[in-house]
Amino acid sequence: MATLKEKIGYALGDAAAGGITWKIMSIAFPLFFTNVFGLTFADAATLMLIARMFDVVTDPLMGSLADRTQSKWGTYRPWLIIGAIPFGLIFALLLYTPDFGPVGKRVWAYSLYLLMMAMYTAVNVPYGSLLGVMTDDDNEKNQFSSFRMVGAYAMGFITLLSFPYLQRMVGGTEQHQYAVLGAFFGFIAAAGTLACGLMTKERLKPVRAEKFSFKQFGDLFKNKPWIILTLIGICTNFFNGFRYAVAGYMLEYCLHGDVTVSGLIINYTVFMTFGELTCMIFGGVSPSFTKMIGSKRMAFMAAALICVVFSIAYFFVPMDPSYIWVMVALVVLTSIGIGLYSPLLWSMYADVADYATEKNGTSSTGLIFSSGTMAQKFGTAISGSLVALFLGIAGASMITDDMGNTMVDPASITDSVLTMVWSLFSIFPAVIAGLIILLCWIYPIKK
Repeated sequence: MATLKEKIGYALGDAAAGGITWKIMSIAFPLFFTNVFGLTFADAATLMLIARMFDVVTDPLMGSLADRTQSKWGTYRPWLIIGAIPFGLIFALLLYTPDFGPVGKRVWAYSLYLLMMAMYTAVNVPYGSLLGVMTDDDNEKNQFSSFRMVGAYAMGFITLLSFPYLQRMVGGTEQHQYAVLGAFFGFIAAAGTLACGLMTKERLKPVRAEKFSFKQFGDLFKNKPWIILTLIGICTNFFNGFRYAVAGYMLEYCLHGDVTVSGLIINYTVFMTFGELTCMIFGGVSPSFTKMIGSKRMAFMAAALICVVFSIAYFFVPMDPSYIWVMVALVVLTSIGIGLYSPLLWSMYADVADYATEKNGTSSTGLIFSSGTMAQKFGTAISGSLVALFLGIAGASMITDDMGNTMVDPASITDSVLTMVWSLFSIFPAVIAGLIILLCWIYPIKK
């Protein structure tokens, strides 16, 4: 029987990875790379696309490697314990802007981003796989998944809400602000990852296939539940990815900068914070909601339908700062659906891992969960890349100032660009949520 301390420890792992590093990478990086660091839209889009091709190889290899790890700390925990400090350090360096020319900056951004993706894989794939060896009780798996999501969204709420105030506190140039905050949040991420590795327990021993074989990769593509769930995972991250990646542009261009209401600074991080808080609350409600609905599959479909309805409604809100609370309300309502389905995804991956073990006779828990991490990174980064691409297609362009810094040309922000930004936050995600419903309908595991 897992203790409350262990569930909190498990929550700290995604508070570090999902609530800090991934949240900042999802929402701040598109705007940071183009408006602060100085990459062009094309550079930023290419960077994220290359990183995804890199992940297609590293994530499954990491899953297979983690499955075969044996140490005094267990199979998956040593990766968290040993990887914690490099994880936080590389994240800090990625938010530092070196005093290089355009070529040097590209090399720095590409190298550090790929290294960060590799380090994220080395920590997060084993972290997700832990769920498969901490308990064999389905209700406890749902509880651990719920704690995980609450931890991620609670820390995401704190991170995004505090970000603009911490920027003001740090002062100086935006480049200096991001560098200091990178070091600060990198330290917290490292501490949370280490705490997770030390506070959790591995109760179940995987049935290992000790020798590496490509057969296990082939077996994945014969596993129908895995294929469908991976597509669902990619779609959920496309849904979030479009919204997070475009939020900064939406506040800056559609609403003409930060909106201040009764002393509250609503910039792009604070705007999305309202959703984080909602996701945290309804992530905790998710196990009860699933029991009420009767199955994970049907609960997922109901939650995705909520996302479809309120994402479409958002498109019809006028692009006017005076409607900010209507926008916030729709973000909150959409986030109810996200909060309800987020814990289900990881619990369903545990079901798929059990199905694969029963079918193939050996455990591939790490490999199965690596696909969840790959889907997370693929969906988020490709959507971020597509945002840069679509904005360029709509007419947004870059110029170079007198100091040689690359920046968005204000004159290129036309009505077509604004409509594209608004659609990327509403209509595009709504279509993706509709696809999630269709995939859940054909998902074969009925638990």
